[in-house]
Amino acid sequence: MPVIPRVPAGRARWTRAAGWVPPAVALGLGVWGNTEPSAWTDEIVTIDVARRSWPQLMELLGRVDAVHGLHYVLMYLVGQVNGGLNEFTTRVPSAVAVAVAVAGLTWLGGLLAGPRPGLCAGMLLAVLPTASRYAQEARSFAFVMAVAVLATGALVKALAPHSRARWPALYAVLIALLGWFNVMGLLLVAAHALTVALRRPGRRLTVRLLLAQAAGIAAVVPLLVLGSAQSSAVGEAAPVTASTPFNYFTWLLTPGQDTLPTALKLPLTLTALTALTLLVARRHKAPPLVLAVGVPWLAVPPLLLATASLGHPLFAYRYLLFCLPALALLLATAVTVVPARVRLLLVLLAAVPLAASHSAIRQEDSRQWDTRAVIRTLRIHDAPGGAVLFSGARCGLIATAFKEAFTGRPDLGAARTAAGIGALDNLPADPDLLQQRLAGTSRVWHVTCNHLSSGARQAATRTAASQEEALTRAGFSPAYRHRARGVDITLEQRPAGRSAH
Repeated sequence: MPVIPRVPAGRARWTRAAGWVPPAVALGLGVWGNTEPSAWTDEIVTIDVARRSWPQLMELLGRVDAVHGLHYVLMYLVGQVNGGLNEFTTRVPSAVAVAVAVAGLTWLGGLLAGPRPGLCAGMLLAVLPTASRYAQEARSFAFVMAVAVLATGALVKALAPHSRARWPALYAVLIALLGWFNVMGLLLVAAHALTVALRRPGRRLTVRLLLAQAAGIAAVVPLLVLGSAQSSAVGEAAPVTASTPFNYFTWLLTPGQDTLPTALKLPLTLTALTALTLLVARRHKAPPLVLAVGVPWLAVPPLLLATASLGHPLFAYRYLLFCLPALALLLATAVTVVPARVRLLLVLLAAVPLAASHSAIRQEDSRQWDTRAVIRTLRIHDAPGGAVLFSGARCGLIATAFKEAFTGRPDLGAARTAAGIGALDNLPADPDLLQQRLAGTSRVWHVTCNHLSSGARQAATRTAASQEEALTRAGFSPAYRHRARGVDITLEQRPAGRSAH
C-alpha cells in the first residue's frame, strides 16, 4: 500500500464533509428527469414481475430469469414498502445504487491515492452520463457496479500490511453478492486476481484472498446451475468485431443512444484517450496501486467477455457497467498528474459533450421502446369500444405495466397473463379465440414492438402477419398509423354495421 500523507485535523474534517458531495451529486442526477425516458422492454418486465404475488415470483424464478432473481426480489420489497410501483419508484433504487458506487469510489480513491484524488474520482463517476443512464434504469446493473466498487475496496484493505481477517471475509461476501446480482459481475474476480499477482503480497495473504474468491464464487454456484438451465432467457448480443474495444470505451463515457451525434461523442472519447495517454507517460507520478487496481479492472473483464463471445455472442456493453468506476479512477488520476493548464483544457473539451449526453439520455425516445408514445396515441385518439392487440416478445406487458392507461381496453391477443403461467410473456390466444374476440369489437389498436432480438423478431413477424390476416378476415382495415421508436401503432376499424366473416 502507498503511504498516504497525514492530513491536518481541520482539513480532514473538511475532506470528510466534502466526501458527501459526489454521492449527493450522483443521486441528484439519477433522480433528475428520471420519469422522462419511456420504460423499455427490460424495465417493463421488472415492473410486471415485481408486482406479482410472492408465490408467482418464486414460480417464475424457478422456471426462467433466475439470474435476475435478487433484483426482482429487491424490487418486490420496494413495491411492498411503497404500496405499488411505477416508473419513478422502480428507477430510484438504481439511483441510490449509483450513489453508493460513487461514495465507494471516493473512499477507494482515498485509500489508493489520498483524499483529493478520491474526491476527484468520485465526482467524475457521478457526472459521467453512463452512470446517470443506468441510475435511471430499473435493472440490476447499477447494483452490480456498486458492489464491484465495494468489493474492490475490500480487496485493497485486505492487501494492506497487517490487515484484519475481516476484510478477506467481507471480500468473499461481496463477491457472492456481486454474482447473485449478475453472474457477469464475476468477471471482476479475474481482474482482482491480476491485481494480487502484480502486488505480490506474500504467499499467506495470496492464499487467503484466493480462498475468499473461491468461497464467493462457490456461493453463486446454485444460481449458475439454475441459470444454465434457463439459457433460453438470455437476450441477443452483438458479435465482437475490430471496433468493439473502441466502442466499449466510448460507451463507458456516454451510453449508446443515437440521440447524441458522433461529432460530440468522438471529441469526448479522444479527450479521455488523451488523458489516459498522459497518465501512461507520467505513470511515475501516479500511485502504483492505482494502476495495479484500475488497469486490470478496466481491461480484463471486457477481454474475457469478448473471448467468450467468439463462441457464443455475449458481449453486451451493459454487462460491463461495473468497469466504469475503473475508468473514472484512472481519468481522475490522470487529471492529478498533469499540469494545471492541461487539466483545464481537458475539462473544457469534455464539458459540452457531457452536458449534451446528459440531455440526450433524458429524452422520451432515448430507450429502445417509446412506450409513452403508445399511451399518448391511444389517449389522443380515444373512442369507446376500443381494444388492443400486441405482437412481439414482451410487447403485451405494456398493458400490464401501465394498467391505468389500458383500463377498458381488453387485450385480445392474450389467452392468459404472464403472471398466471409463471412466464415472462403472456400466453397468446389461438386463432379461433382471437377471431371470436374480434367479432365483438369494431375498433382495435394493433401495437407491434419491433426492437427485438433476431429470433424474437422472426416470431413477432409471423405473429403480426397472422394477426393482420385475422383482422382482414374480420373486416378490419387500417384507419390510422403512427410509428415511434421501437413500436408501430395501427388503429384498425371495421365499418359500422359490417360483421365479421
